[in-house]
Amino acid sequence: MATAAAASASEAEPEPKAGPTAEGEEDDVKTARTRRKVLSRAVAAAAYKAVGPGWDQQEEGVSESDGDEEYAMASSAESSPGEYEWEYDEEEEKNQLEIERLEEQLSINVYDYNCHVDLIRLLRLEGELTKVRMARQKMSEIFPLTEELWLEWLHDEISMALDGLDREHVYELFEKAVKDYICPNIWLEYGQYSVGGIGQKGGLEKVRSVFERALSSVGLHMTKGLAIWEAYREFESAIVEAARPIAGFLSPFDREQTFDSQLEKVHNLFRRQLAIPLYDMEATFAEYEEWSEDPIPESVIQNYNKALQQLERYKPYEEALLQAEAPRLAEYQAYIDFEMKIGDPARVQLIFERALVENCLVPDLWIRYSQYLDRQLKVKDLVLSVHNRAVRNCPWTVALWTRYLLAMERHGVDHRVISVTFEKALSAGFIQATDYVEIWQAYLDYLRRRVDFKQDSSKELEELRSAFTRALEYLKQEVEERFNESGDPSCMIMQNWARIEARLCNNMQKARELWDSIMTKGNAKYANMWLEYYNLERAHGDTQHCRKALHRAVQCTSDYPEHVCEVLLTMERTEGTLEDWDIAVQKTETRLARVNEQRIKAAEKEAALAQQEEEKAEQRKRARAEKKALKKKKKTRGADKRKAEEDDEKEWGDDEEEQPSKRRKVENSTPPAGEAQDLEAEMGLFGKSAPVDVDPPSKQKERAAALKRDMPKVPHDSSKDSITVFVSNLPYSMDEPEVKLRPLFEACGEVTEIRPIFSNRGDFRGYCYVEFKEEKSALQALELDRKTVEGRPMFVSPCVDKSKHPDFKVFRYSTALEKHKLFVSGLPFSCTKEELEEICKAHGTVKDIRLVTNRAGKPKGLAYVEYENESQASQAVLKMDGMTIKENVIKVAISNPPQRKVPEKPEAKKAPGGGMVPRQIYGARGKGRTQLCLLPRALQRPSTTAAQAENGPAPQPAVTTSAATEAPKMSNADFAKLLLRK
Repeated sequence: MATAAAASASEAEPEPKAGPTAEGEEDDVKTARTRRKVLSRAVAAAAYKAVGPGWDQQEEGVSESDGDEEYAMASSAESSPGEYEWEYDEEEEKNQLEIERLEEQLSINVYDYNCHVDLIRLLRLEGELTKVRMARQKMSEIFPLTEELWLEWLHDEISMALDGLDREHVYELFEKAVKDYICPNIWLEYGQYSVGGIGQKGGLEKVRSVFERALSSVGLHMTKGLAIWEAYREFESAIVEAARPIAGFLSPFDREQTFDSQLEKVHNLFRRQLAIPLYDMEATFAEYEEWSEDPIPESVIQNYNKALQQLERYKPYEEALLQAEAPRLAEYQAYIDFEMKIGDPARVQLIFERALVENCLVPDLWIRYSQYLDRQLKVKDLVLSVHNRAVRNCPWTVALWTRYLLAMERHGVDHRVISVTFEKALSAGFIQATDYVEIWQAYLDYLRRRVDFKQDSSKELEELRSAFTRALEYLKQEVEERFNESGDPSCMIMQNWARIEARLCNNMQKARELWDSIMTKGNAKYANMWLEYYNLERAHGDTQHCRKALHRAVQCTSDYPEHVCEVLLTMERTEGTLEDWDIAVQKTETRLARVNEQRIKAAEKEAALAQQEEEKAEQRKRARAEKKALKKKKKTRGADKRKAEEDDEKEWGDDEEEQPSKRRKVENSTPPAGEAQDLEAEMGLFGKSAPVDVDPPSKQKERAAALKRDMPKVPHDSSKDSITVFVSNLPYSMDEPEVKLRPLFEACGEVTEIRPIFSNRGDFRGYCYVEFKEEKSALQALELDRKTVEGRPMFVSPCVDKSKHPDFKVFRYSTALEKHKLFVSGLPFSCTKEELEEICKAHGTVKDIRLVTNRAGKPKGLAYVEYENESQASQAVLKMDGMTIKENVIKVAISNPPQRKVPEKPEAKKAPGGGMVPRQIYGARGKGRTQLCLLPRALQRPSTTAAQAENGPAPQPAVTTSAATEAPKMSNADFAKLLLRK
């Protein structure tokens, strides 16, 4: 069965709907009937040659021409290059300039798919037949072409085919086309075109061979396989009908042999088709009953009923594909899982091929398909064909190339072919430095497996060593210059080379040279690298070199020096002399003492920085308090102040009096009318009252704040969380939030209530709750997240009680590597989303653009651009990095944000010697506003935590038990007086 994959810019072919009433099916039926009529006429014209005696070469030429004319009538005529005529020479000149530009661009980047398509279109428009052929040939060598491109190419070649050589050329094109794709339409065109050559030698066998291969490729296609079956059956029926006029010239024996064998072919096709679950099976069965002169055998009826039952099992998956929109990856995945449970290899392969027509740029799908073929079918030609198509569709995916190399080695492909494939992989344009390390490692593993290490020297061993040398040079010169990183910081390739030299070649001298080079590349500070070298020396070297390696490790290691010191002492304890032991102890003690000293200095520096941070936080706190005091209204009356002090003293009382209960903040209460009048009269005594009818602005603001404070609060109902959304990051200056937000959210559905949140002073706090009548409205409202409201991005999130759902995570943008998304920095602040999209869409299909802003909605000069696939993103990086936009040079890279730092738990950090560093633990920004200390600073005492001495803990001071030396206990009244004292 021929395998296929669609190319990167192809549009998914719509699946016909099930049943006789499917939309567009009438046109398909008419087309199929037209093709069958053409087949019948073409077969009739050539039937005498196929079954009759006395056929000569002159008649063959007439029949072939007639068949071609009939085919041309049924084929599309839109491919004729002469149908485009231009009225103005200026337009032709413009096209020529565009053709030259496209050719120059392809000379720079031959992997520009859209450039190939545009060049072919223009050359075809200008009638440049030779250049069109060359352009199509070049494109087909790099990319698999879409069904539309193949059919256009085939129609052009068919219209220009004049003799038998041209017909052979068209046959070759058809063979290439059916290898690129699983396309029922191309197979149908192939079978129809081969009918035109039935008059040639072996023409009848050629037609039957094409149709049989078409059935094996797409005959199981439940929605499109029917056309192939009907075309093949109509061809065989036409042979029967064309042979009837000459039946009288045959002997009875020849007539019986001819008709019986031909009728049996038609019977066999009916029976084969009815045993396969296809749409419109009932009509085929009825047609068979009408055509057959004999009753249908019981075995055929049983197979037909079994196929109908299978059809019912497949229908849900087919209907899901018909109802979904392209590319339907999830639906195809479910269908693939179902087929793999059944385990029919032909059907599994078919559903994979159908899925890849629309999802050819999904590397994971190719990997799953090739893995199935590698482990289940293991057919060489089929497996290698799929791997080859996979890397042609997704050349930027290193995993596909490595699997391809393994498959070629597994099936015994020639070494030169594998080497050529590896060179293609190097030029594929991977988007990460580590990808090149991976492909080199896969190729080096293959070369290592070719070597017979029982021989001291061989051609394969020299090739392996040359490949290792070339790999290191390539990673240094090519990869580091492009990505500004090696991609192999741990020098894994050099490590593997050293292991091969030590273990398989017994060449420890070369292994030591490699390890010296590894350590000079910044790895000498890691204990694990030294221990890896030590283990290699331990297994294949000698004790002296092991000791030397560990001594160097003790001096150089900075991450885990204690560990390498312990390994050195262990070795000397079991193998060394007394002198070796003394040297090791001296070196380890000196090294650890120096390390501890460095750590203590680092801890002191950290503690100093923490102290500075605390002091700055305290300064900021005092500045805020002073600023807040300055902002207090100057309208506070002396009477009010005296009254407040008297009330406080009465409330707290003396020390001997019973302490009153804590004051509770009473909400949702309004002062009685009498108290309100007294308050107004009291304010009037100080000359601060205003006329009744016109209040000053400050009075109006206070009254509005009072009204907001006095609004009855609605307790939160957690049962309504599913129909409620939480809206935040709104401007604090927003007046009447409920009025302004209601029209915005009513577009999502009926709004039951909007609850804005105010402070005790009546100021809007920038967030609110929006309750809907239906849950779907709340879900739709989540799409308003980041919408700009009065110059700020509004945050819309689900309403979730985090005390009951502690694992709930608010939406955050991904921090993982996203190969189809770009990170753009250095943008001018005036750059708009539309302007950036106009620049980016020149390099591929842009799915989304997000300009990064701060909480106030101001641009930060950063953006994320999401492309349709990884290939377009990698091309955009090469083209856009370093581009100038409004005098700003931008930087473009694949999106790979750093991981967010998880805040450390507020635990005291241990000092190097094991003691605790005395410091107060606060948040990242110092002491928070809620961390109040009710003990006055005059009574605070420093922590008595003692720092650990050099050789042990310092002695603790004696604890005085006398009550007279202790600070006197204070009541709540004492605290109140201290807090209210000015």
